[in-house]
Amino acid sequence: MILNGHEYVACQARKAGIGFTKEGNCFTTIADMAGFARIAETLSEPQAAGRLSEVCERWIYRSCLCFALDFEEQKRSGFRYHFSNYQMEYSRNLIFVIGGRMEQVFQALIDRSRAPLNLKAIKTILGDKGRPKYRPRNMKAAEWEVTVERPTYDLTVFKLHCDKLALKIYSKDERVLRIEAMAHNIREFHCGRLLDNFPAIVGRLKGMLERFMQALSCIDQCFIGDEMLECLPFAARVGKTTVGGIDLNKPRLRHVTEAVIVLSASADGFTASALAEQVRTVSHQSTAAYGPWQAAYDLKKLRGKQIVQRIGSTRRYEAIPSGLRAITALLVLRDKAIKPLLAAAQEITPTRGGQNPRAIDRHYQDLRLAMKSVFYELGIAA
Repeated sequence: MILNGHEYVACQARKAGIGFTKEGNCFTTIADMAGFARIAETLSEPQAAGRLSEVCERWIYRSCLCFALDFEEQKRSGFRYHFSNYQMEYSRNLIFVIGGRMEQVFQALIDRSRAPLNLKAIKTILGDKGRPKYRPRNMKAAEWEVTVERPTYDLTVFKLHCDKLALKIYSKDERVLRIEAMAHNIREFHCGRLLDNFPAIVGRLKGMLERFMQALSCIDQCFIGDEMLECLPFAARVGKTTVGGIDLNKPRLRHVTEAVIVLSASADGFTASALAEQVRTVSHQSTAAYGPWQAAYDLKKLRGKQIVQRIGSTRRYEAIPSGLRAITALLVLRDKAIKPLLAAAQEITPTRGGQNPRAIDRHYQDLRLAMKSVFYELGIAA
């Protein structure tokens, strides 16, 4: 049975006298946002499981089973169905006043998140996915994949797969940006699949979606405070253990921070083994050179600097928003500002440049000219 939450919310909004405009499964205009949100939140209350059970039983016993057994025979037999959740989606819609502004925000978000999230696959930009793929049956599908797709001309889909869980951002209608969290199999949550657990599953999906939005926000708007910048190289304490500081001039720690940024948008946190695998992917190292033991020690360093934290009493970790903003800012400054400026400070023959330079190119050229004199005064000019 497939139950659509948007139909339930629409019926309850009509009863409450809240005006709205709905196109397909998307609400494009809402008169009372706060009242509408309160109605939507009722699906995550404990009473929601009872209401869903009533709907399912009414459909099964009165519309389906009655063709085999009438009501009296059903009572005598004591035959009952038990219901469980298999697949679920949770979404939020961001409604813009101007459609062009929505497209500008969305495309800028993809461009700024493309490099830090380390996209493994970017599908064809024009038209459908095009070329067919032939995958041997003994090969598993990728457990971690971030893709950008353009299935139609006016639709861009930013999708993140993590085994049976997925997160997706795409444009819906001309002014609506939808963010979805999907569980293709509820078993991935390890919290039980019976219908009684419906509110808990909705809560897990909601938390998953909010962490994804928060991670994208931290990567998109990064910053680091003076105090953290000064204290980063010094030792710290995690419980009763003293751990070393973080020096991003060392390639190993730089690869670790890049891996943390990539895994920050994961659906349900990450483990030391997942971090080690991501570091090996970034640095092209073997398992013997960097394994889970080294990743566990580096995670202690990051915990000491309040960059990551353990999720409850599990062995999974998640990035702290302030720490994620800090390490993203450091990597952006190093790769996008310091390295280009140092390279431009060398005395080389200037190139002709592009015929149609972009705004970022002009800003870099201005910075290079201004920093040459600064490097000369500091005594570090090439």
